[in-house]
This record gives sequence, structure tokens and C-alpha cells, in this order.
Amino acid sequence: MSERRDPPRWRRRISTTLALIRANPTGRLALRVILGVLGAVVVAVGVMLIPLPGPGWLIVIAGLGIWAVEFHWAKRLLGFTRRHVHGWANWVKRQSLAVRFVIGSVGMLFVGAVALLSIKLSLDIDVIGEVLHYFATH
Repeated sequence: MSERRDPPRWRRRISTTLALIRANPTGRLALRVILGVLGAVVVAVGVMLIPLPGPGWLIVIAGLGIWAVEFHWAKRLLGFTRRHVHGWANWVKRQSLAVRFVIGSVGMLFVGAVALLSIKLSLDIDVIGEVLHYFATH
């Protein structure tokens, strides 16, 4: 059996501070509202960034982590997400180099297609058409 370590000092301080805030009904309500709004803003920014190459999903998960401080449903959803992401990562690690290459290639093609579609729909720029037109005229 592995022995459990005490949480780090910063985590104990945060837990103590949150417990003090929650001890007061007004503080409890204010904490729920502040964390609810902050989590919603972070999740909204993450959702807007999902179609673009970058950390969109990571930002959504960070917003879920903010909500998980105060909301039980978010804590359960965050645990579910962590389990499945870790399971997927462990499965990919066990695959051969060829399979990992295919998974990475498909992922990059998907992100590229989403990025091109996002640029087309949001900026009305046909990147592929522009590139083909450039090569046809030069």
C-alpha cells in the first residue's frame, strides 16, 4: 500500500479560505456567483477557441475546473473527463509507432479542416481557393 501524503501548504490555505467564506451565507452565495461567472467566461472563451488550432479544449477544461470548486456536477464531469483523457492517452502510448503516426496525422488533418472551415465561415476567406488562384497566376 502506498501512504498518502499531506496536501501542500498552498492547497491547505485555499481549503481553509474557502471554508471560511462558505461559513457565512453571504460569502457562500458570493463565492458561488463569482466562481459561476468566472467559470462561464473561461468556458465561453475556450468554446470560441475550439475551432482554431490551439488550447481551446484545455481552456474549456480549466473553466470546468473553476466550476468544480463549487459545483458538484462540474466536479463529477471533470473527473469523467480526466479518466477518459488518461485512458485515451494510455491507449495511444501502447500502440505502435505507425498507429500513433496515423492517429497524429488524422488529428492534424481534422484540426486543419476545422481551421479552414472556421476561416471560411467567420472571415469569408476561401484559403484553398486563394492558394490555387495564386499558383494559377504565378
